[in-house]
Amino acid sequence: METKKYYLFCDLKDDEHLIAEYKAYHKNVWPEIIKSIKDSGIVNMEIYNKGNRLFMIMEVNDTFSFDKKADMDANNPKVQEWETLMWQYQQKVPMAKDGEKWLLLEAIFKL
Repeated sequence: METKKYYLFCDLKDDEHLIAEYKAYHKNVWPEIIKSIKDSGIVNMEIYNKGNRLFMIMEVNDTFSFDKKADMDANNPKVQEWETLMWQYQQKVPMAKDGEKWLLLEAIFKL
């Protein structure tokens, strides 16, 4: 099965204590969240951090779509609980629309 990669970014609130808490949650992500990620067609996910900026790499299979993931998340109470918790640490980036946290990056160069 072929895979595709997406690259996204998000900002955290610029507070060392909150950033440390956010990192701690991601060292022990709830099993229901891991299952939801995998069930959506995401085969690998990595999140990197510098300061209050987060960078995510998502590798997905051909069953994945952002609309499908959004529907699955909206109908999963545990995912909603996780997202509400994470929003305490995250902040809307200036170019984001209402309700957007993670924004897709545009590829501008590949070697």
